[in-house]
Amino acid sequence: MFPRRMNDRIPSWQVRRGLRWSRLSGAAQLEIGFWAVVVGLLFFLFHLHGNSQEVATCRHSLFRWLDSRWTGDYAYCRFLPLASLYALWRRRREIAAAPRRTDWRGAIVVAAALVLHWMGVLAQQPRVSAVGFILVLWGLPFLIYGFSLARWLLFPCGYLFLAIPLNFIDSMTAPLRLFATAVSGAILNGFGLEVQRVGSGLFSAAGNAFSFNVAPECSGLRSLLAMTALMAFYAWLTQKTLFKKWLLFLCSIPVAVVANICRIILVVVVAAFFGQDVAMGLWHDYSGYPIFLISLALMFTLDRLFNVDYRTAWKRIVNLFLARASS
Repeated sequence: MFPRRMNDRIPSWQVRRGLRWSRLSGAAQLEIGFWAVVVGLLFFLFHLHGNSQEVATCRHSLFRWLDSRWTGDYAYCRFLPLASLYALWRRRREIAAAPRRTDWRGAIVVAAALVLHWMGVLAQQPRVSAVGFILVLWGLPFLIYGFSLARWLLFPCGYLFLAIPLNFIDSMTAPLRLFATAVSGAILNGFGLEVQRVGSGLFSAAGNAFSFNVAPECSGLRSLLAMTALMAFYAWLTQKTLFKKWLLFLCSIPVAVVANICRIILVVVVAAFFGQDVAMGLWHDYSGYPIFLISLALMFTLDRLFNVDYRTAWKRIVNLFLARASS
């Protein structure tokens, strides 16, 4: 071949691309090729053969099936994979510094994940296949690189389980409605606003000022699911110990329930003072925003309470009390 003339220069972006690839060692190039093959196999298993329940609308794709379910009460799930990627990026230094060696215990996880996927396809249960997909995402690095690296992937992969819509959660709607209505009625009566509770309905005891029925959409299930996902990520991001992470995560249930009770109480109060039309119109439609702020305030308060040095605080209180007593 003839040598290139000086004027026939290769564009700089091509030079940079070529140099980057050429600087990689043979082992690194082989590793990239291996993971490219793995991605292709995952695409084949879970996109082309991952769903047998709703083939007409979602074809055979598990990802299309999940996308069709991430609506309504589960619309927040669309943001969870992004949060998982962010968690992965936050741990990039620990992942890069982790020692690497093959751990055959990971093969058990991968095998179990593939069995779950196979069972999910046969039983027409895409949720089971979704569990298998998440386990594969964690099991393959566990197998190839060992647990020292895979432990940093526990939360980014485990967080994805919250993005799987579960049917049995919908059965919690009725108990949540009854509990929230009962507590709201007791609090309203305690503050002097007389109401009567019949099932999941609250009615004015002084006349026909208002009648409010807690519909299934207002049971608090949506806020419960969203707060569980939000507080799980916040707990992982802010808490230092595993105990505090789990404690703050479990507190997402009472936080969501309390926030929904506050919403019901405020709707009834607005109906009592400004009329039912105002309460069930503008306020009801936009009350979710202040209630979300209440949920955030509760979450931040619990975070602060879990991290208070109570010994130091108690000593300060005792010293302050003694100083005032002596004066």
